Amino acid sequence: MRAVIRVYDALLYTMAFIAAVTLVWLMVSVVVSVLMRNLGLQPFAWLFTSAEYGILYMTMLGAPWLVREKGHVHIELVTAALPPALRRFVSRMVAALCVLVCVILAWYGLQLFLTNIERNNYDVRAYYYPRWLLTVTFPIAFSVMAIEFSRFVFGSDLMHSGEAGIHE
Repeated sequence: MRAVIRVYDALLYTMAFIAAVTLVWLMVSVVVSVLMRNLGLQPFAWLFTSAEYGILYMTMLGAPWLVREKGHVHIELVTAALPPALRRFVSRMVAALCVLVCVILAWYGLQLFLTNIERNNYDVRAYYYPRWLLTVTFPIAFSVMAIEFSRFVFGSDLMHSGEAGIHE
């Protein structure tokens, strides 16, 4: 079991690393595009397209790590006002709902991914890009997010701290 957890953690952190590298690429691509325009040059067509794809990859691959680190946005105003026992119950129910939503999205993402493979769909802009390379992130990311949210359902750690305000 320990080996499975290590492989899973490696997957999660690899996804987060790819998201971080993609964020750097987004910055570079925007700076290069602006510099080229200011120099009177036409930016490369693939530069803009790769930034668009990068936004999708960064979002989907980084989201599971954000769930683990409680880095996603949620409001604790209501949970902070609840008594501890009720707060635990509400937090676990919210996490369970998040698991349900992620499982549903993973299922539909898998269907979309398989449809794109079956139909051999391409995204045609600056170049031909297989759509399945875009949609493969949906079932993977939402499945990993479902696992991460389930840790708040069944584990000792809660998603909500019970403290309203900013904690950084």
